[in-house]
Amino acid sequence: MFAVLKTGGKQYKVQAGDILRVEKLAANAGDKVQFNEILMVGGETVTLGVPTVAGAAVQAEVIAQIKGEKVIHFVKRRRKHSSQRTKGHRQQLTLLRVTDVLATGADATGVLAATGTADARRAAHNASAAPAAEAPAKPKRARKAADAAAE
Repeated sequence: MFAVLKTGGKQYKVQAGDILRVEKLAANAGDKVQFNEILMVGGETVTLGVPTVAGAAVQAEVIAQIKGEKVIHFVKRRRKHSSQRTKGHRQQLTLLRVTDVLATGADATGVLAATGTADARRAAHNASAAPAAEAPAKPKRARKAADAAAE
């Protein structure tokens, strides 16, 4: 049985036992994660999602957090007033081993859903910013007037 899953803006065709490099996920080595955004499940019968297959999931175990190959970005301007700049980048990735492809019953597994690091940071930021939003700050003009009156 195979499945087509979507994560990190990319689509991957996987089956049990596959090793996969995906965009960095908010999980530690040894954690089990579950991908719920399944676009297609295949096997004896093929099920296409509209846009996703309801109840389907792919479970995987995080092997390690790794970095991809180094990409060099070189810029050079020719002739007069020339300049050049070199930048390097290594994309952060998560190495996974697919353990199971579920066609149905994904809701009852209890495995943590796979989320990207940006989603995890956004959720943490929203949780910590909620108390600060309750007390609105004074406008700058009102603070200046209060300071002038205090003098």
